[in-house]
Amino acid sequence: MSNLLFIPFKNSYNLDLKETVRRYLQDHTSAHPDSFKVDINRWQELRRDGVGRTVHKDGTDKMNNYHAQLLSILTKLPSDIGLDISYAPVFSPNAIPVTLRSLVFERAAVLFNLAALYSQLANNEDRSHMEGIKRAISCYQSAAGTLHYLRSSALAELSDSPQEDDIPFDLDNSCIHSLEWLMLAQAQECFWQKAKIDGFKNALMAKLAANTSALYKLSISAVRDASPPVKSLFPSDWLAHIEAKQHHFEAVAQYRKSAEELENSSYGVEISRLKEAQNEAKSAQDIARRGKIAQAVVQDIDSLVNAVKTALARAERDNDLIYHQDIPAVSALPPIPHAAIAQVTIPAGLLSQPKGTHMIFGELLGWGAQEAINIYNDRKKNLLQDQIVEPARELKDRADEMLTSHNLPASIEALERPVGLPPSLLKKAEEVRLENGPMKIESWFEDLQRQARHDFNILEEAMDILDTEASEDEVARKELPLNRPPSYEANIELIEKEKRYRTILDQAKASDDTVRRKWDEWENNITDLTLNESELEAMVPSSTASNRKTPESAVTSRYARHLRVLLESLDTLHADRDQYVRRAEALAEADDIYPRILKAASGIARLAKVQPATFEDVLDEELAKYDKFCEYIKESEQKQEDILSSIEADNEKFIKSRKDDPSVKEREHALQSLDLSYHKYREITNNLQEGIKFYNDLSGLLLQFKDSCKIWCNHRQQEIHALSQSLGSMSLQENDDAGDFSEEDVRDQPEAVAEAPAPDLPNPPSQLPQSAQPKKVFGKISSGLPPLNSSEWGFEEIKLPPGPSKKKSKMKV
Repeated sequence: MSNLLFIPFKNSYNLDLKETVRRYLQDHTSAHPDSFKVDINRWQELRRDGVGRTVHKDGTDKMNNYHAQLLSILTKLPSDIGLDISYAPVFSPNAIPVTLRSLVFERAAVLFNLAALYSQLANNEDRSHMEGIKRAISCYQSAAGTLHYLRSSALAELSDSPQEDDIPFDLDNSCIHSLEWLMLAQAQECFWQKAKIDGFKNALMAKLAANTSALYKLSISAVRDASPPVKSLFPSDWLAHIEAKQHHFEAVAQYRKSAEELENSSYGVEISRLKEAQNEAKSAQDIARRGKIAQAVVQDIDSLVNAVKTALARAERDNDLIYHQDIPAVSALPPIPHAAIAQVTIPAGLLSQPKGTHMIFGELLGWGAQEAINIYNDRKKNLLQDQIVEPARELKDRADEMLTSHNLPASIEALERPVGLPPSLLKKAEEVRLENGPMKIESWFEDLQRQARHDFNILEEAMDILDTEASEDEVARKELPLNRPPSYEANIELIEKEKRYRTILDQAKASDDTVRRKWDEWENNITDLTLNESELEAMVPSSTASNRKTPESAVTSRYARHLRVLLESLDTLHADRDQYVRRAEALAEADDIYPRILKAASGIARLAKVQPATFEDVLDEELAKYDKFCEYIKESEQKQEDILSSIEADNEKFIKSRKDDPSVKEREHALQSLDLSYHKYREITNNLQEGIKFYNDLSGLLLQFKDSCKIWCNHRQQEIHALSQSLGSMSLQENDDAGDFSEEDVRDQPEAVAEAPAPDLPNPPSQLPQSAQPKKVFGKISSGLPPLNSSEWGFEEIKLPPGPSKKKSKMKV
């Protein structure tokens, strides 16, 4: 039985990553999953041997290789690719595992298990001879180095993840730091043992022991300074073992130093150090007996207690009879210097890429580069929409609104064409007729209502899922001792989100009703536009009586011509602006930044962590080619304002110059009514288009919300199932009297693990819920609602509520 500790493995479970990885590559990269079929299979194979299950020296190479591949994969893929990764708590292998969607979590767990493997290899060494001690020292130092690398490299990334609150306590910084000090202390203890066998002088032995005690003290202090959940995860015999070792080696240091004082004839100081050694040794003895630690440690301490007792009795007798030296207080003694021989040794396999090894997804564009492409495309899309397309449309709408308010061009067309219909009106009427406008609007209303009902049904189905879970929870509470909040408390965040979505749907319904009322008001007028030319002409009265030539009519005609020129200038400006918009859209359609990003990424170190921000300069340079279009839109806005100002001034003169001719006014009113009907037609169709898109986009969010409810409810059901199994197992164990060995026997004999073949990995008993990132959607702007991603709604994404039980009760380590 060893007098040192080893770190157990964090148990992992079967993980079929193929389908998830293929789906991510299909949805988020430009590569076809089949082109990486070999890499995906290789990843699956490497994980089987790389998560740590058997104690064999070849296992370190396999785990180092798997870690190197993970490190490379994380330069190609983001941490969250939708892959659920489960690991059991380190000191509770049969507890509910912690499940995270994080490749960084996988990497951290692999590093933890690599350190555990080094510690178990060290523990298996025969330290009764020199070669065994040397190998144990090397493994303990590598274990400490691996934990140091885990703490300084992987934990920082894991802490920055969106699932920070779900990180297991055995990957907390204080826990890892404590284990790191422990492994270093055990390496130092092996150096002390080696020095003892080699017969080193008492002075050096005291220094080695003092440093060993200090390292054990650092380990136990890290636990004491940790949060309560971290403290509670360590077995009580572990903490007792570490504390006993601290006092034990402090006693050894004082004992060895007393021997040096004897050699230097400092008999009083010798006695003082022996008394301190006796106090420390008795403290170690008391802790060891209370803590029920390994018998080998207890025997070491008992042996030291006896040796110190014998030496102290001899020293006091000799000093009383012969030397009569004063015995200084312990506080007056100089501290024993430390000899720090053990070193944190990071395995070489963690610091460099294996030579000649094919790296998984080596040909895939890195995640940071791919994300930079996505960011560029988003920025390009937003720039095109926000600074070119939308401003151009708003300028056109503003001009049309101004002309309509001034009865233009109907007023001058009524004068220019006393009979017949203006070409502009005929063109608009033909447009509505060809689109079969009224039937099109009615059809879209049906689509809108159908999609609204679909969204409402999804929300109702999500509530049905929560209601079913609440009923099951009530039944389970009558049969099982559930230590978790009831459903009406645990699901409060989901209920709040349901209320928000229901409010959105109610407001959308109100907007739909507004559009319907608008259609009911203008349906007859818009239907008139579908008539043929002769029927339309019959609806518009003529003004031939007003066409007589008079001095007043000449002035009116002159102003009408001025207005016609300005209107044609405005039409030309609209046409030029539309052409610029089409050119910008064509440029964006053909714009592919991939070659530039690929070239920039090729100049970065292969295993470097490439972030999207690395390509910021490239993105800015590429977006600059749209500057000329944005500048033109701004310039055209000023030109339009100048033309509209001139139109307004000339139109006022035109109105004043006209005689009060009823026939002209009647014709103007008829033409204006038809023109306004066309604009209302366009307004209603735009409202319906945006409404249908709104409901389609909202359905995606509602489906994600429904899935969140399912995951949450499944987790609650798994908790009940796990508790039922646990109670059943406890009942069986009470009736089972055939056990031949204890947990302590197994824990203290890792050799049995080393000899056994690698078992098949079980499936995880349960999985914790994961949050999904929703897609952003555009809102129903024209119908009176802000976009779904607007801050006006008070939220931007779907997030799952916290787990149904409190953090401490999740058995998360």
